[in-house]
This record gives sequence, structure tokens and C-alpha cells, in this order.
Amino acid sequence: MNQNWNAFLAEHGAQIDANTVVSFGDPQQELKAAASQSVIADLSQFGLLHFSGDDAQLFLNNLLSSDIKHQQPGQAQYSSFSTPKGRMLASMLVIRSESGFLIQLPASLREAMQRKLSMYILRSKVKVVDAGIDTALLGLAGPDAATMLKQYFGTVPAQPMETVFAGTAAITQLAPAMFLLHANIDTAPTLFAQMQQQGAIPVGEPAWRWLSLQTGFAWIYPATQEQFVAQMANMELVGAVSFTKGCYPGQEIVARMQYLGKLKRRMALVHIDCDIADAPPGRELYSPELPGQAIGMLADSAPSPEGGIDALAVVQISCWEHGVTLGGSDGPALSVRPLPYPVA
Repeated sequence: MNQNWNAFLAEHGAQIDANTVVSFGDPQQELKAAASQSVIADLSQFGLLHFSGDDAQLFLNNLLSSDIKHQQPGQAQYSSFSTPKGRMLASMLVIRSESGFLIQLPASLREAMQRKLSMYILRSKVKVVDAGIDTALLGLAGPDAATMLKQYFGTVPAQPMETVFAGTAAITQLAPAMFLLHANIDTAPTLFAQMQQQGAIPVGEPAWRWLSLQTGFAWIYPATQEQFVAQMANMELVGAVSFTKGCYPGQEIVARMQYLGKLKRRMALVHIDCDIADAPPGRELYSPELPGQAIGMLADSAPSPEGGIDALAVVQISCWEHGVTLGGSDGPALSVRPLPYPVA
């Protein structure tokens, strides 16, 4: 996190731990605000890579699971990078700009993934840099979010996965009434203050994480690396997998699972009556159908505005009718909530 940006947030009441804004003083009220009001969040929990060069598009298309080859400037899409065995090492948001490709992923994976992807460059005309050094990532969501952005920038993306570029900022619509902003670090304080003056309530990482869960997209973290094939985490349902492009690492496994119908685990949005400390990403799940054997794992989790937590859980499909619990047979039960897209 940039020191000046850090200082600005602290002056506005941010409580910062390990370069992440935990809250602006009242986490529970921030969660309640996220559920019904317009909120703004610093997103320093994410990292940002910029790929440029004559071969950048083909390079990324050969490595990632989505169709980068046909991605146009102003388009965003989810994607993933996997091992040759089809297990995801990272999930990401890819934004095409005129100068290249911005890739957003959890900050805890940014450095390792930059090194990993750089290993494939060899003689390709591709350059990758840490774009988070001079960029502030902000999230704006809520019923008035689009109006606020239009008043400030004069423009706003019209639909999900569309990006508009306004001056030194890029605005991406992630979902209806939910936006991501890549802003120049020098202009970010003015932008943040203006959104706040228009009524956006500053919130910390837990509130934004809860909002993110509702979109049904699973970020991969160190604790969940190599745990899921793309379809287990519904990646093909959010546009993160192309079945018509050429080969990429893990493509054979992903295609076989799609066409031979061997998918045994699926991700669901769930609620659990427990404390967030007991339900981190990677926590195993159990069911009476298979006593003593883990039948799934939490992909992500966040405190819920109604108490307890909401989470994205990858679970063996056959186990739902027998019940699924957290951490063991005597753990709290998972109750399923609707996702924003149909799951077969």
C-alpha cells in the first residue's frame, strides 16, 4: 500500500492491518450498510499486474482458461491459471485496455504469480510489471453507485464486465450496482472523498468481501491453491472458461470433466452460524454420507450482516441431501443460499 494513500485512509478513520483496511471503526455497521446502502472500499487486499507488448494477448491466451484472444479494449472477464493437472493456482479478473491487460488477483498471490507467469515469457515480446505501485483499487457498490460515478466521471459502464476509461481511472462493472475502480494513486484521495461526500459509506475488507461472495466468483488464496478444478468452483458459469479456444495448462482435464460428465463437486453460496475465525478459506467440510471423510472445502468466507458467516463452499454434490457441516460431524450446518446464476 502506498504510504501517502495509507496516510489518507488513516486520516479518514481507517484501521489498517497488514496493508488491509479492516474497518473504519464499526465493522458490524459497515456490514449492514453494505447490504442496503452505497459503500466505498479500499481494495488493497488485491494485487494488480499489467501485461503489455506485441505478444501479450497470445501469451495470456495460451496460459489462462478464458478466451483472451478475442477480448477487446473495454471488456473484462474472469479467468484462471491452473497446473497441468487442471488444479487452479489462481483466479483473476482480466481487463483489456488500449495499452495491454490488467490482471487483478489477491495480493497474497501477486508476487508468486508474477514470477510463475514470467517463466513462460522466454523470447515472447511481453512485459509484466506490478501495476499496484501507482494504482489505488477501490470498490463502489449500492443503489446510488452508478449515479455517483456518472456525476464524478460523466460516464459509467452500462453492463457487467464492461470497462470505461475516464482520465486516469478505469471503471469496471462487476455486477449490477457493483463497480471496481483502478485510480491513479495521486488522484485517488480526491475520488474517495468525493464519493464519500455524495453519500458512500466507507467500509473495510470484510464488508467488500461479503459483497464479492454474492457475485458467486471464487478468488483462489494460498490455502485453496490446487484444490479445485475450474468447474468445481463454477468458473465456467461466470465466463472464466472457454471450451472452444486452444490448449492451456490443465485444458485436457477441464475439457474431460465438461464433456464426460464426471463433475462430482460444485460450489454453493451458504450461510453458517459460526464465527469467521472458525471458517477461513480452506476449512474442510463433512457429511454423514461419508463419515470421517472430508467431502468439501470453503473457498471463501465473510461475516454476514445478519450474524454468522456467508461462504462459498465446494461440496460433493451427493452429500447435500444428507447434510453438510463445518469442521467435523458435530460442526455447524451449512444452509444453501441462491447464487446469481443457475447451477445445473
